[in-house]
Amino acid sequence: MNPPDVHDTVDTTTIAAELTYRFDGVFSRDQILAAVDRARTAMEPHATVRTYLPVLISRYATELLTAAAQAAGTVAKTVPEILFVCVHNAGRSQMVAAIAAHLAPGKVHFRSAGSHPTGDINPEAIQALAERGIGLTDAYPKPLANDLVNAADVIVTMGCGDSCPYYPGKRYLDWDVADPAGQPLSVVRDIRDDIQARVTALLRELTL
Repeated sequence: MNPPDVHDTVDTTTIAAELTYRFDGVFSRDQILAAVDRARTAMEPHATVRTYLPVLISRYATELLTAAAQAAGTVAKTVPEILFVCVHNAGRSQMVAAIAAHLAPGKVHFRSAGSHPTGDINPEAIQALAERGIGLTDAYPKPLANDLVNAADVIVTMGCGDSCPYYPGKRYLDWDVADPAGQPLSVVRDIRDDIQARVTALLRELTL
């Protein structure tokens, strides 16, 4: 028997209903349904485990809606917002966001995205961060969206080149961080340490 079509297994109506309650007074139901549909379209091609797809759709739709509300000024930003972008959102940008959140909890908010995201987080990146007590268990690759860029105060790019859009008025930093894809754990540890040094310097600047 063929597996059920993913559209039949994802209850987007329930996801939208939950988000409608969460974003009451901020977005209309139609706007929330549109965000859920965008999230489903983005997550479906990369879903390796269908069971978790509804959770990923809900989480990404929440990110899109929150970022859109921040960019529009309907939800206030209480701390600076930094967006980390690489190609696959499976290694560098996830590592940077996790390290930054670990070093400065509550002082700055971090998001990550990929210009061409893949389906799984790099296992060596997970292990290298776990050695420092930093978890990537909840991370998931997700595509770069205009809402995420619009909400960011600082955009840090790593290796995505022209595929990373440029928005006038935004502050951009381009970090020459090695790609951990296909690298042994010893190399990924060096990448981790390079990232931590860069993040520490950036956080000192932003939280002065």
